[in-house]
Amino acid sequence: MSGGDRFPARREWVVATANPGKLREIRAILADAPLTLLALDAFPVVRFPPEGDDYAENAMAKARAVASATGRAAVADDSGLEVAGLGGEPGPRSARYGGPGLDDAGRVRALLAAMAELDAEGRRARFVCVAALATPEGELLTARGECAGRILAAPRGAGGFGYDPVFEAEGLGRAMAELSEAEKHRISHRGRAFRALWERAASAADYLRRSIGT
Repeated sequence: MSGGDRFPARREWVVATANPGKLREIRAILADAPLTLLALDAFPVVRFPPEGDDYAENAMAKARAVASATGRAAVADDSGLEVAGLGGEPGPRSARYGGPGLDDAGRVRALLAAMAELDAEGRRARFVCVAALATPEGELLTARGECAGRILAAPRGAGGFGYDPVFEAEGLGRAMAELSEAEKHRISHRGRAFRALWERAASAADYLRRSIGT
C-alpha cells in the first residue's frame, strides 16, 4: 500500500454502526465527498467492543474492530447529550440512558423526568460527537464536533432520531427534529465531526502524496 492510498484514496469506507438513522446521517453529511460508504450488513457479523465512558475511546475501538474484521477502512463515531443540570449526563451513555429495553421515545421520557425540577440554567445542554477513521494497517484519525443548545419541556417535530425532538440548538428556536436534513447536518455535532474528519483524511493523504513525490 503506497502512502497516498491510506485515507481518501481508499474510496470505500465501512460505516461502523448498526443504527440506520446514524448511517443515513453520515451518508448525507459526506454526500459530496468522493466516497462510497458501505453498511455493516454487507459483511459478516462484526462484534463491537463494550462501550465505556469516553467518546474518543469508544469511537476508535469501533472503527478499529470493523477495520480489522472487514479488511477495509472503517469509520465510526460515538456521541452523546450532555445536560448541565445533570452534571453532564447522560453523556457517552446516552444510547443506554434510562435502563435496558427503552427505545428513543422511552429514553426521552426518562430524560425529561430526571429534569423535571431543573431551571433554565440547568436545561443548558450540548450534543458531542467524536468521529474516528481506522485502516486495517493501524492508521487512525479522529475529529470532534459539538452543538450547544437547551432541552425543551416536551418533544417537538418528527424528524431525526434519539434526543432530537427535545434539543433546541442555540439561536434557532426550533427543535432538531423540526429542522430539515440540510439544516441539521450544517450545525449538528455529527455534521461538524465528520466534515472535520474528512478534511483531516484528505489533508493527510495530500501530505503523504507530496512527501513521496507522487
